Amino acid sequence: MEIDRSSMKVNINRFCVVHLSVFVLVLTTLCELGLCREEGFIRMKTLGVGGVHDCRGSQNSFEIESIARFAVQEHNNKENGLLEFARVVKAKEQVIAGKMYHLTLEAIDAGKRKVYEAKVWVKPWMNFKQLQEFKWAHDAPSFTPSDLGGKRDGHGSGWQPVPTHDPVVQDAAYHAVKTIQQRSNLLSPYELLEIILAKAKVHEDSAVLDLLLKVRRGSKEENLKVIVNKNIEGMFYLDHMEQDHALMC
Repeated sequence: MEIDRSSMKVNINRFCVVHLSVFVLVLTTLCELGLCREEGFIRMKTLGVGGVHDCRGSQNSFEIESIARFAVQEHNNKENGLLEFARVVKAKEQVIAGKMYHLTLEAIDAGKRKVYEAKVWVKPWMNFKQLQEFKWAHDAPSFTPSDLGGKRDGHGSGWQPVPTHDPVVQDAAYHAVKTIQQRSNLLSPYELLEIILAKAKVHEDSAVLDLLLKVRRGSKEENLKVIVNKNIEGMFYLDHMEQDHALMC
């Protein structure tokens, strides 16, 4: 039996061309999704696939907090660090091949609170999480009576603006939302979305915080004005709450 070598060669060439085309198509698709191989690790080709937006859930939700804890742990593993996760200050997300979480978080380094910025790439359907970036932003501020114009007689010079990301302000806001929820006894819980404005003053032996909060209950968003006292023992007490109808969402 005589073999038609020229016909076989043509078929082999066609087979190679077809498979090469399929390979190129698959590789192109992966790259468009943002995947590529570099130095033996899967990395993002680009971060600019989608816009960066505030996370739909609360920044202190279980999901966001677990991702932030993962970021701190991964940083510790890579850098032989001893950071202790404290809280999530701000959380944003970006839709890519999965989601990129842009987190601002607080961690304790040798007893001192510091603020860090982290990026974590997550693909839930693959049970995949990867820390893309982790860097120190600044020391976490915390106001004192002297910052508020406090004097030895226990009286301050009046209201002073304070940073909304200050740990004391954050604690006061969380306490206010938790207390409002307990007092209202509603089935749908309140979620703290944002601290819009914060000011404080010293009164006798306590600090008084005046906060404007954006909260969500169910599908409804609203703004609440609250007055919270922090006594000398560090305990918080909600003194006053009202809806800010002028800024209702």
